[in-house]
Amino acid sequence: MGLGVISAFYLETLAASDAVVITAVADLDSGRARTVADALPAAHAMTVAGLLAVTLAEGRSILTAAAHAGVRVGSAPDTVLGTGIQTARAAIDHGLSGRPVAASAVMVTAGHELWHPNPDFYYRAGGGPLFDMGPYYITALIHLLGPIRSVTGASSRPQDHRIRTGPRAGESIPVLVDTHVTGVLEHLSGALSTITMSFDSTATVASPIEVHGTEGTLAVGDPNTFDGPTSHRRVNDGGFHLLDPLAGYVDGARGIGLRDQIRTPHRVTARANGELALHVLDVMESLQRAATAGRRVDLTTDAERPVPVPLTTRAERRGSEGRR
Repeated sequence: MGLGVISAFYLETLAASDAVVITAVADLDSGRARTVADALPAAHAMTVAGLLAVTLAEGRSILTAAAHAGVRVGSAPDTVLGTGIQTARAAIDHGLSGRPVAASAVMVTAGHELWHPNPDFYYRAGGGPLFDMGPYYITALIHLLGPIRSVTGASSRPQDHRIRTGPRAGESIPVLVDTHVTGVLEHLSGALSTITMSFDSTATVASPIEVHGTEGTLAVGDPNTFDGPTSHRRVNDGGFHLLDPLAGYVDGARGIGLRDQIRTPHRVTARANGELALHVLDVMESLQRAATAGRRVDLTTDAERPVPVPLTTRAERRGSEGRR
């Protein structure tokens, strides 16, 4: 797990678990990080906070090495295990909106330089809105509608440099990646999802995720949170109606994916698993290639739709972890 801005939230969750021992965190000095890693005892599992890797080839190498070592790999985002996305999934699985036909995922912001103390990496290889926030939205879409078989896309880079605000106000950051990405994801189920990830606008009134079915529409909250609201509207309804939580970890927090992995029997695939993370990485890399080449790109990976999370209170998950 990297020692970035978000790490304090992960550390707080993991430190509260009797089943987790925090041994070390990654370091921006790769040589020093390697020295620490080589000195650590063999692990039974590894989890990654954020992208599994920057490229699909690197992601495959991680899973191959883990398989040889007999180690399980997990990866964020684990926000999808909270009551927000899991309630939407339960509604879909219960047929509340009929057969899913399409979905949309939208993230629009003016750029993280508005608040982040060191945003330069967002505009380098491995950054941009797709690789920054795409994992949250794409993982959520897979939980809701299943794995993806192909993508088409387009992207742009309206600004070659970004001017910082804050402590380094006035400094110029070179932009080396596309900062507006849009595409269509074709799910194995036949549903079509459209996705827009942008650092080049101000805001949007669109729901972060919407799922459209033959009998209704679900408006789903921010997949970067655990408990975003889910609303439903049937064909003849006068408006959207907020759904009570139907599933997911109540009061979930970052790091719950690793705790979920600990509770999962060894021969059972954990929900926030490495194969799913690799599939999400394949979607994003393929979307970039599709945008560059102007054509449809078939994915080379597959993943199982993770099993749903039943509605689980904090006390219930603490008790089940203790039994493990």
